[in-house]
Amino acid sequence: MQIRIVETEPFEDQRPGTSGLRKKVRVFQRPHYLENFVQAVFDSAPELHGQTLVLGGDGRFHNREAIQTVLRMAAANGIGRVLVGRAGLLSTPAVSALIRRYQAAGGLVLSASHNPGGPDGDFGIKFNVANGGPAPASVTEAIYERSRVIEQYRIADSQPIDLDHAGERRLDGMAVAVVDPVDDYARLMQSLFDFDRIRQLFDSGAFHMRYDAMHAVTGPYARRIIEDDLGAPPGTVAHAEPLPDFGGLHPDPNLTHARDLAEHMYSRHAANLGAASDGDGDRNMILGPGFFVTPSDSLAVLAANAHVTPGYRRGLTGVARSMPTSQAVDRVAKAYGIDCYETPTGWKFFGNLLDAGKVTLCGEESFGTGSDHLREKDGLWAVLFWLNLLAVKRQSVADIVRAHWRRFGRDYYARHDYEAVDAATASALVDDLRAQLPGLTGRRFGAYTVSLADDFAYTDPVDGSHVEHQGIRIGFEGGARLVLRLSGTGTEGATLRLYLEDYEPDPERQDQAPGDALAPLAEVAEALAGIKARTGRNGPSVIT
Repeated sequence: MQIRIVETEPFEDQRPGTSGLRKKVRVFQRPHYLENFVQAVFDSAPELHGQTLVLGGDGRFHNREAIQTVLRMAAANGIGRVLVGRAGLLSTPAVSALIRRYQAAGGLVLSASHNPGGPDGDFGIKFNVANGGPAPASVTEAIYERSRVIEQYRIADSQPIDLDHAGERRLDGMAVAVVDPVDDYARLMQSLFDFDRIRQLFDSGAFHMRYDAMHAVTGPYARRIIEDDLGAPPGTVAHAEPLPDFGGLHPDPNLTHARDLAEHMYSRHAANLGAASDGDGDRNMILGPGFFVTPSDSLAVLAANAHVTPGYRRGLTGVARSMPTSQAVDRVAKAYGIDCYETPTGWKFFGNLLDAGKVTLCGEESFGTGSDHLREKDGLWAVLFWLNLLAVKRQSVADIVRAHWRRFGRDYYARHDYEAVDAATASALVDDLRAQLPGLTGRRFGAYTVSLADDFAYTDPVDGSHVEHQGIRIGFEGGARLVLRLSGTGTEGATLRLYLEDYEPDPERQDQAPGDALAPLAEVAEALAGIKARTGRNGPSVIT
């Protein structure tokens, strides 16, 4: 095998965001663009030399070509062995599972998560470290700094590897193991949940489910586990075949983009449980007939009922949520006498807490839920958790959630996304609101009195690392909150996210429509931030 040293020049836009580097496909197709970033990863992670690397993606457009490039570069950079998913497919949770099971030194995930695919869509790449989780900020910053000065990369001249048949290959001195993308993950799920009891639920004939895989990577996983292992009827998993353009769907599991599922679940013929996952399989949406479960409520309900599943019968050591996620799980933690941690947005911030044994469950409002079984959020895991819960309780999704509200109170919650906003406008808006913070405490806006106003900062309780400017928090007496932050997951302009939360302890007032319950708080947000006035938008692009 001949190794080529290719001269190159830096790209100035390769700073990883909260979930790796995401750009338009056409950007990654530029000469040297992907290669520069991969070389920056290898240069910044010498622990990979001679060790095992896990590699896979969500099957989106450019996935196969990128995997072949990474394999050739891995061989040229002294990687000892690569575990790659058959057909180049591995969900993000499966990558984490493989890293942990086979004690790999790290992994590369080729995905732009819930972003659209296809030739005109998005692509992405993310480095996961040896614990199976996303690289921490210190590592991603080192990768970025290396990408800014890179002058050459190493790549092997070799024929493409056969990715469509499982088995061992050789790429000169490097071993390449093409593995079934589902096997190890399915075994892990069997160890956590009561498959026999869930199977009885389907065998009863009275329980029906619809799972929308959105033509993304989770289709093969859901078919294997839900239909084959648990006995759900064929066709329970819709849009199950991974496609490079996701079949024209936007693989984001929310009421706007999972429209087929939402229409079914709000129809007269709704299944007992509806669920959807995103492009790389780490997010989830849960629905009952005519009933949407917010991700914040889902985390809280699972935490309150974890003891009914085999994998969590031992109890929870603690829970964690991202700062914008509602405070519903905080109330569960307080009732159970366990710690609850509030972290910045980004799954990597949960890693130290999980590794240190401080938390068992964690979640984000952006449809991500997970536990200490991995170091990534896990969409199908959350769905199986709900199936186990339904199999034990034999209640409807709505009845389970409403019983939870009666016990702990309801956090009315919504996220308003303003997508592709002019970046300068969005930054100025956030800066201006930040400047108001010192004078807000004690001020009254209608029925709301400000009790907290800050720009969220976080000190990791495990390693002492500190980050600032993680989002503006404005809290009110009685438990209501406004949060405003810029998201790092888009590829065009800026995404401005406004989070609205209002706490209702009275069961007689817990069945309002969220839009109605939160309307007064939305007026306060507009008075403070002027989003509509400054962006020229009549309303958000997406409400979840």
